[in-house]
Amino acid sequence: MTWLTDFITRRGASFLATWRIWHATLRFAGDALAAALTPGTYNSATRMVVMKQIYFTAWQILPGFTLFSAVLSYLLIQIVVSTAARIGQSDLALEMSMRILVLEILPLLTALFVALRSGSAINTEVALMRVHGEIEALEESGVDTLRMEFMPRVIGGLLSVLALTAVTSVLALVLAYIAVYGFQTWSIPDFNRVMGKVFDTAVMASIWAKSVAFGLAVTVIPVAEGMATPRMLFMAPISVLRGMVRLFFVLMVIEVLSLAFKYM
Repeated sequence: MTWLTDFITRRGASFLATWRIWHATLRFAGDALAAALTPGTYNSATRMVVMKQIYFTAWQILPGFTLFSAVLSYLLIQIVVSTAARIGQSDLALEMSMRILVLEILPLLTALFVALRSGSAINTEVALMRVHGEIEALEESGVDTLRMEFMPRVIGGLLSVLALTAVTSVLALVLAYIAVYGFQTWSIPDFNRVMGKVFDTAVMASIWAKSVAFGLAVTVIPVAEGMATPRMLFMAPISVLRGMVRLFFVLMVIEVLSLAFKYM
């Protein structure tokens, strides 16, 4: 029975550790959102951190990410159009391609890019600040680390995900029109009719809700994981790896819940 007791003890300790980190993540998310919605939170310093985060997260990757998204979108649109033509459903090609790209692939792709670009960097930075005692030093000197250090990163990451999702979605719409109708303008009314059918109010709300959830996840989880790092230097890379695993898990959960909500 000793092995059973040891197994239950280890599983219980693992469960409690997992529960503590998820509880800390949700608590930090609530604190960050409360701070973000408080007008007095913002000053020149916090706005500067937000702008720097947007520059690093979105602006620097915009050309490469836009090109990659354009190539991927055009290839997928052509695949859908060709497949629909072969099965005699050409009328549904435009609607199908937009549902696949704009509703599902592009928001998730944007979140993954931002997670790799910025999430891991934020996790590393916060973990090293925690290991070196910088967070405690700032708090002891009277600096509100939530308002000055962490909340601006969350807002910057959220705005970056929303902006990149909007850019790639508009680009996908343009490419879809070209792929289906060619380089002419007299089919714009037909295109608008199909888009109005696809992007009704409920669908638009679901896209933005999912994008907001993605944007919060790619910054809240890395910050929370970094803040939970033990005060040992060798734990910093472990914290980053663990944070990225948790982040990708949450992104997949958000996507699955979105699919279930829309299609079940």
